[in-house]
Amino acid sequence: MVGVAPFYRDSGKLRGKRRIRGGRHSVRTILYMATLSASQCNPVIKDFYKKLVAQGKRKKVAITACMRKFITILNAMVRDGSEWAY
Repeated sequence: MVGVAPFYRDSGKLRGKRRIRGGRHSVRTILYMATLSASQCNPVIKDFYKKLVAQGKRKKVAITACMRKFITILNAMVRDGSEWAY
């Protein structure tokens, strides 16, 4: 729905580029900008981002992983009917 799952372009022994695609571009753009802000201000996302970068992940890969974590948190909030408490 959002399109943040990695898309692999592999064929046989050829390993193609990995990128995120699919889903709604406008939603993905808004989520990306919100995650950039959260990776600097929100303690949960910020700690997760720092952990990934410390493990050697590239910054864009870490942001994409944070986007997926952000979606998980938002889906849980909708499911439980709770308000933002992170």
